[in-house]
Amino acid sequence: MHAKLKADYRARHRNPITLVTGETAITGIRDLEWPEFIWATDPRGRSGWVHQSCLQENVAIRDYDARELDANAGDEVRLVELLGGWWWAENQIGERGWLPERVLAIEPGMK
Repeated sequence: MHAKLKADYRARHRNPITLVTGETAITGIRDLEWPEFIWATDPRGRSGWVHQSCLQENVAIRDYDARELDANAGDEVRLVELLGGWWWAENQIGERGWLPERVLAIEPGMK
């Protein structure tokens, strides 16, 4: 599935958390706007929002990368996975990251 951006989007965190399956994270508060996301710190000291489905207790049950994708209005992206209102997306030059669903015009017929 593909989408076009309705507005520009810029990543808010430049050195985001990444987790490998089996790693332990230090967890904190839930996001007020996106309650399915928990603030966490990885073993390398990087912090960011992690979707609750990626953690069991404080252990990563799947690989996770909180990288967000910088994109401009009108850019086309390929949608890969939806978690809590955010899409893991890939742009036309192969860069990947999360985009909030609210900035996307999803067009299932786009190729």
